[in-house]
Amino acid sequence: MTNKKILWICLGILLAGVAITTLIFSTEPEAQTEGATVETAMLVEVTEVQMGTFEPVIVATGTVQPVEDVQLSALVPGQIIRRDPAFTPGGFVKKNQVLLQIDPSDYENTLELRRSELLQSQTTLDTEMGRQQIALQDLQLIVDDSLFGNDPLSEEERQLVLRKPQLNAVKATIEASKASVKQAQLNLERTTIRAPFDAHILTQNVSTGSQVAQGDNLGRIVGTEYYWVNTTVPVSKLKWLKFPKTSTDKGSLVRIENSTTWPSGTYREGHLDRQIGALDGQTRLARVLVRVEDPLGQKQYTVETPMLIIGSFVEVFIKASPIKNVVRLDKGFVRSSETVWVMKDNKLEIREVDIALTDDKYAYISNGLQSGDKVITTDLSTVSNGIGLRTKGQDKANTSE
Repeated sequence: MTNKKILWICLGILLAGVAITTLIFSTEPEAQTEGATVETAMLVEVTEVQMGTFEPVIVATGTVQPVEDVQLSALVPGQIIRRDPAFTPGGFVKKNQVLLQIDPSDYENTLELRRSELLQSQTTLDTEMGRQQIALQDLQLIVDDSLFGNDPLSEEERQLVLRKPQLNAVKATIEASKASVKQAQLNLERTTIRAPFDAHILTQNVSTGSQVAQGDNLGRIVGTEYYWVNTTVPVSKLKWLKFPKTSTDKGSLVRIENSTTWPSGTYREGHLDRQIGALDGQTRLARVLVRVEDPLGQKQYTVETPMLIIGSFVEVFIKASPIKNVVRLDKGFVRSSETVWVMKDNKLEIREVDIALTDDKYAYISNGLQSGDKVITTDLSTVSNGIGLRTKGQDKANTSE
């Protein structure tokens, strides 16, 4: 093959390569700049907030305790001769119901003896009054026989003649006898032990035949009209709670639950009763009492109104006073240093907010947010004012176009 032919072949190959390269570059798709801003913005989710009036719910835990808690004690010694069948652990008794009877025989005899002593003292008084009349007549004779009819006796001598000391002694004896009768009557009454109020029996320490001494512990009873739930709340939240100002007034409504014991969905209702004027020694929280009427369900018992058990731990949901002109926002959307991320004009805006109150779920913002603001609910790795944002709704709108 001649050199000239080889040269023509190389030139042909070179021209073919140039043609192919030109064809490739001329048919390559060009990058589109349209929508580039949307593709680079961060995808977020937002929630639109509204300003209004809301009722926060303050969540706490508390302990059930009785309001009336009494250890029955014997005021007089003796033998128990009768015990009411209701006076047993778990029993219920009414006010003034007889629980125990101590043998009253000795106290009845003592009362009769004291009454006879009083009668004797009154008889002595009548006798002394008769002697008074005789002494007065004798004194008058002494005066009449004296020179010029003048009383020759001094005042002390006159009192002696009229038997005033003897009369005072008899009157003192009568007063002592009356006091003895009252004490004997009181001791007799104390042999009958009654319930001081409608009560639930927790313990019973004696029975028929037991010999008791003064001060012995007979049992423990608690009132059944209402219980307290002793709970604690932050001091800063007290201003949002309502306490009764009169005996007929009611405090803030309280919902009481016991998730470990009661069936799901069951609860009891109560009301704030009073605030204890001392902080809890360990938590430094304010102590408040919740009043729950008919805690044992005696008046109206249903499965939905379970009994409160003394000493049990319960969850307390206190309905606070309404807060006006605030935005309610999930606590998780409040960022560090009390800031909120807001999407405005497809850009991130970090806003400082004023929080009036927080409860278990929400933060109630009084300043920094307005109705219609779009709060970002997505956690972002990069946070700075002005970065681009987009939502799924915007992506769908662009796609449809």
